[in-house]
Amino acid sequence: MGYRETIEKLCEAGLHPGKTIMATKKETGKELVGVFPIHTPDEIIYAAGCVPVGMWGGKTEIQLADKYLQSFCCSIMRTNVEYAMRGSYDMLKAVVIPTFCDTLKCIVENMKLAMPKVPTIAMAYPQHRKLKAGMEYTISELQRVRRELEKALKTIITEDSIEEAFAVYEDYRATMREFVEEAAKHPEIITAKKRHLLIKAGEYMDKAIYTKEMKEIVEGLKAEGESAFKGTKVIVTGLLSEPVEALEVFDENNVAIVGDDLSMGSRKWRTPAREDVDDVFMKMAYRIADQEGDTFLYEPDKRKGQMMIDMVKEKGADAVVVMMMKFCDPEEYDYPIYKAELAEAGIPELYLEIDQQLATFEQIRTRVQSFTEMLL
Repeated sequence: MGYRETIEKLCEAGLHPGKTIMATKKETGKELVGVFPIHTPDEIIYAAGCVPVGMWGGKTEIQLADKYLQSFCCSIMRTNVEYAMRGSYDMLKAVVIPTFCDTLKCIVENMKLAMPKVPTIAMAYPQHRKLKAGMEYTISELQRVRRELEKALKTIITEDSIEEAFAVYEDYRATMREFVEEAAKHPEIITAKKRHLLIKAGEYMDKAIYTKEMKEIVEGLKAEGESAFKGTKVIVTGLLSEPVEALEVFDENNVAIVGDDLSMGSRKWRTPAREDVDDVFMKMAYRIADQEGDTFLYEPDKRKGQMMIDMVKEKGADAVVVMMMKFCDPEEYDYPIYKAELAEAGIPELYLEIDQQLATFEQIRTRVQSFTEMLL
């Protein structure tokens, strides 16, 4: 199979999460543990012999979730509760939920009622994650999640197995850093939609298997000649670049994503582990402490705007596109700050409000068309 066939295979996997998850379970023989967005300690789950599967919502009619969540909660959370109440997540052995926003804090308790058969494990990160006390707290939380997973899975998770799992994930993160670099050089091959689906596929596959296939794609891209792409190049920021129909609008208008600041994207892998640290829990804690410009992590000096300005210059991008998940408070609070910084730097910016339950994309189509024409 050539690397282009692998691209199509993984895009199909990203497009059909339910099918991919069950194929992963059959292929690996491993149990599944759900992980809510974002920054869950997936390595500990992997070390337990399970596959962490992303719980990123989806497009469905909300019928049951309103019992627990107001309409002003983001669509990812509402959809996850909906799926839980329908029994779609009953095949999971546990679910790990971080508590970065007010909705997530409520979700921890809501999910206990929505899916009583599946243990729910909360994960809290400290605001002052860089201080010694913050590091100690992060490590204590990682250890607690480890203990609760051992209880839920009826297994022992050794530090050696966590070390091995961490190495698998560091290989994945290094590969993804390479992928986004090469994808930016070949937007005629890795379109906006394909870029997203290739990344998304990794949320539902065993990371060792997924990384091997992504390495094949990276090597294939490296072997290609220089791209002759003449369209609009953008940096995208937000929680995630969905729905895929919005990305189809990008492709229709010859808009390429050459860099990103997305939670289902570069925020997952842009920070490598420290090589001068031996303890695996300390490595995991430092990855959170060293993460910069992340909307969901406390940062008083707000470096995100400058990071995007630097990314625009480095990638030769024409603009920044904000894909704002409706009712995502952390993302919305940061927006006015970096909007002003982008304007001061003379960088064009397009704001798109997105929702997983969008039924029509004509407004997005009009805004993207108008924006690209303005840039000509």
